[in-house]
Amino acid sequence: MEMFKIDNSALVVIDIQGKLATLVHEKERTYKNVQALIKAAQILDIPILWTEQVPEKIGPTIEEIASLLHYLKPIHKKTFSCYLEKAFADALRKTNRKQIIICGIETHVCVYQTVADLVAQNFEVQVVADAVSSRTKENKDLALERIRATGATLTAAEMIMCELLRSSEHPRFKEVLSLIK
Repeated sequence: MEMFKIDNSALVVIDIQGKLATLVHEKERTYKNVQALIKAAQILDIPILWTEQVPEKIGPTIEEIASLLHYLKPIHKKTFSCYLEKAFADALRKTNRKQIIICGIETHVCVYQTVADLVAQNFEVQVVADAVSSRTKENKDLALERIRATGATLTAAEMIMCELLRSSEHPRFKEVLSLIK
């Protein structure tokens, strides 16, 4: 797998909603890293796809995340895998990107199933391990093992941001660096 490039990457923000979002393991760290990824994607003009799992039952995306995405409309889904939702698959195809950066919840259900389907469709996938979570650490850890087994790669928020920039001489480096500190 080659390193991810700005002009071939898309960010997918999965289901950070309702009460469920408040119950995940290390929620504050997860929120902080998801926010940093969203801001970096915005700075670097990387397309963002944002999903909500049956929001009429689970609730909307938490304000900390939704406020950053106010200009986008979330893709509502009933399937656990984002890719099985036609609106998501269509939106992803329209980005014309093959390198997909994944963050969100829950790692062992919607994140895992989305990753497995994306890899099966020949997308390169990096899951940001410090920007995904589940209600229990055990479920997250098991999911990360299964995710690795699909052929996807694990990364960290700071790691993927620096990978995309490639150099401290990138014209947007200082803006992105401010998100890491």
